[in-house]
Amino acid sequence: MLVLLVAHALMAILAPALVSWIGRKAFLVAAAAPASAAIYALTWSERVLAGDYPTQTISWIPALGINLSFRMDTLSWLMLLIVGGVGAGVLIYCSAYFSPAASGLGRFSGVLTAFAGVMVGLVLADDMMLMFMFWELTTVFSYLLIGHYFDRKTSRRAAMQAIIVTTAGGLAMLVGIVILGVTAETGFSLSGLLANPPSGTAVTAAAVCLLIGAGSKAALIPTHFWLPGAMAAPTPVSAYLHAAAMVKAGVYLVARFAPAYSHLTVWVTLIVVMGCGTLLLGGYRALRQHDLKLILAYGTVSQLGLIVLMVGLGSQSAALAGLAMIGSHAMFKAALFLTTGVVDAATGTRDMRRLTGVGRSMPLVAATGILATLSMIGFPPFAGYVAKEAALESLLHDGIPGLAAWVSPVVLASVAVGSILTVAYGARFCWGAFADKKNPPVIPIPKLHADGTPADTELVDPAEFKRQSARLTIPGLVLASLGLIAGLFPAFGEKYLAPHALTYGAGEPGHLTLWAGVGPSFWITVIVLGGGALLFWLRKPLELFQGAVPFLFDMELGYRRFMRRLDDVAADITAVTQRGSLPYYLSAILLTLLIGPGALLVFGNSLPGWSGVRLWDSPAQLLAVAVIIPAVILAARSRRRLKAVVLTGFAGYSVAAIFLLHGAPDLALTQVLVETITLVIMVLVMRRLPAYFSDRPLNASRWGRLALALAVGIFATALAVIVPQARMHQRASIDFPEEAYNFGGGKNIVNVALVDIRAWDTMGEISVLLVAATGVASLIFLSRRSGESLRLDKNPPQTGVGSVWSADSTVSQGADALRKKSMVEAGLNASAAQFKSTQRFRKWLRAGSTLAPQRRSVIFEVVARLLFHSMIVFALFLLFSGHNAPGGGFAAGLVVGIALIVRYLAGGRFELGEALPVQPGVLLGLGLFLSAGVGLIGILAGGEVLQSVIWHIDLPIFGDVKLISTLFFDIGVFLVVIGLVLDILRSLGAEIDKQSDLAATGTPEFPRVNGEDR
Repeated sequence: MLVLLVAHALMAILAPALVSWIGRKAFLVAAAAPASAAIYALTWSERVLAGDYPTQTISWIPALGINLSFRMDTLSWLMLLIVGGVGAGVLIYCSAYFSPAASGLGRFSGVLTAFAGVMVGLVLADDMMLMFMFWELTTVFSYLLIGHYFDRKTSRRAAMQAIIVTTAGGLAMLVGIVILGVTAETGFSLSGLLANPPSGTAVTAAAVCLLIGAGSKAALIPTHFWLPGAMAAPTPVSAYLHAAAMVKAGVYLVARFAPAYSHLTVWVTLIVVMGCGTLLLGGYRALRQHDLKLILAYGTVSQLGLIVLMVGLGSQSAALAGLAMIGSHAMFKAALFLTTGVVDAATGTRDMRRLTGVGRSMPLVAATGILATLSMIGFPPFAGYVAKEAALESLLHDGIPGLAAWVSPVVLASVAVGSILTVAYGARFCWGAFADKKNPPVIPIPKLHADGTPADTELVDPAEFKRQSARLTIPGLVLASLGLIAGLFPAFGEKYLAPHALTYGAGEPGHLTLWAGVGPSFWITVIVLGGGALLFWLRKPLELFQGAVPFLFDMELGYRRFMRRLDDVAADITAVTQRGSLPYYLSAILLTLLIGPGALLVFGNSLPGWSGVRLWDSPAQLLAVAVIIPAVILAARSRRRLKAVVLTGFAGYSVAAIFLLHGAPDLALTQVLVETITLVIMVLVMRRLPAYFSDRPLNASRWGRLALALAVGIFATALAVIVPQARMHQRASIDFPEEAYNFGGGKNIVNVALVDIRAWDTMGEISVLLVAATGVASLIFLSRRSGESLRLDKNPPQTGVGSVWSADSTVSQGADALRKKSMVEAGLNASAAQFKSTQRFRKWLRAGSTLAPQRRSVIFEVVARLLFHSMIVFALFLLFSGHNAPGGGFAAGLVVGIALIVRYLAGGRFELGEALPVQPGVLLGLGLFLSAGVGLIGILAGGEVLQSVIWHIDLPIFGDVKLISTLFFDIGVFLVVIGLVLDILRSLGAEIDKQSDLAATGTPEFPRVNGEDR
């Protein structure tokens, strides 16, 4: 089963490339992924029926009892057929639905395929945490699909509305899952929990949380409004997400947990209220729509209420009817959405008041829509009729388990009324989409759209209909025909659906049949069909009535008002807390520290004594402290920014000395390197800041900040003294030396801990570094980041006196102008002769002559040229020796970073481009990819993710050579650090240099050279 997920993931990754290669036909290839899921379910049909459920378990987080567990029982089998079969049909439909010139098809194909994959994972997951992960992924991917037309405000608003509502429900669901996982004897195992469900007040609360999550995803009241709004998505998205996949996830959750918790009164009560209310509300709202998709959207809301009602009541007969409804609804509703898409593509409109002659012009499309509508309204002998008859029989004979007797007739009446509404809007859909209309519309079409643009009020001429591809019509026809075939063989469906229905604890087993005789359910069906036909016949006065009576419970309007109020409150809170004052922020953080842990430290009853405290181990430590204390005091009192930075550097280097005195050369080396790079970066930043800090008067706030600083310092000192003495258990690192050598293959404990023992932490840290680099650069660059520094050609043409620019004369003249201006500012006579003499420096650095003469230092250039390559070699030594000696990828990357800094400071931004002519993003991405890819080596070797693998290689000259897989992880860290430093130098250094030069000379952006932005 894991193979199915991998297949979907690979197809989702490849889909954008396939679209760029073969265009819309890529959707046909992508359809193979969901089709494989449906085929897999079909091949296991008989074994699943016999109770031989396929399972697969891979250890994921053993400490929390969370595994990658998959299991396919009867319910999963049904859902997998729906997700895979309808998904394949929708992707085939997409291959003809979108225009060949449509934008974003690559992204759309990948996201839709990925959505199908996470739905496969959701219905197969046998671990509740794993199920929740897939649940949230459906939310994310549905957000991307609903907002596909991101240039439209309605799409963006609908996508945001859907993700907010469903995410809120998902958080409630997570609370329920955590409670159940903690209270259950089997942990987070889904099958284990259902076999032996826990009980108690907390479990009851958890069941309510699950229903909240399911209701938000299945668009039940009061969160139903997001689904009609999501019709802003492309029609294939509506056909899949809102008929067969996303909303069915909420139905699946109810059907999954109902056998264990439908005996709870609160469960059944919520099911009845949400199910009946949604059924009636959705049906009523569908009757007042004129957009074909909105009719189907509100109809979907109504039918989801009925399905959840059936699968959640708790009786076996109702469950069987609900499962039959899940299958029939997926077929007819997906077919109706696809048919609407065909009509829209052919006529250019979905407004039923403008459509006429569609059935006569496109009989195959009309036949598809009529077949699907007949199944939707419960007309014999379709699958929808069979399921609805089973539901009526269940309510008549088993009633509502666990509730008062009067509830059953109320629910039965609600189902009957909801079914009448379904017949009415189903007939209205068919009439509006396919009938010939010669009379004026019942209600005049507004002359203006909502945005104020003129609206077309004329009927569409059938002669203008566009001929559509067979790939648009066949998927819907197949689904509609399957609804008829399934209805003709109800015993076949009962055979495969009954095993899950029998897991419910109440009532008697139900049956799926075409004819149950003349009884109450028969007469209710007659009343439903007759009542629906009557409402359709009275559609004119009904529309006038609905237009005249205001809708009092518009949840969408309430949602928007709530979000506006929330924005207002957030803005007010932000105005108070986010004041743009760094002292204010630091004071809030430090006061919280003192009030929380500080109060516990002061008022604690079992604090250890100070008897084991040593003030120092050697006099050398006192020397380091003697530097730190005055340095930080002077830095706090300094008014010059550069002076404060240098003094802070003194404190940092002294801390490195303390590390070294304590026998931690790795920490000392890293501290020195980090301190050096930090100093340079801070100096680069200060070029755009005033030389002095702001001149504040000596007021009470300064004394308050001083008191706070002293209190925090005392607290931190006390914490450092007391916490080590309060240890109750053995240190977790006590076994690090032995584990580092036996499992990590290295003697340097620090390095092995980073790349093996705590490799996951390192993965997270380098990911944060990558994000930080991206954020810093995005704040600096004025335009796109490609070409932010210049390189010189290997053999530059001499286009001007002393010019070494790899460009035309215009660029060369611009460089000369910058140098002349710099000389004038330095008080030099910028005569031609003197200017020529400034170009006679020997080129110790290739781009050194691009600097103004007063900015050049021959000594610095010579030193940079001599040390650069030596520092690179030293960095490689640290990289390859770090597993057994001080060093490692992080330290080696910092050394290379310092080497790049030296080149940049000596030769300017063009010299930086010569030193490392690689885009920082390439290094960052390659490093992260390499570090993450190493994690697979441990799996391939039969171990765990990021586990070290050791190879012994016998070489002729070197003898036995030990190669460890974590070396490549370290190389990834090495590349990430280099990429980070290079990105910061190009943003805070080269780009600011460029902006300063342009601002100083008034020169426009550098012209294009050789077709590239310079």
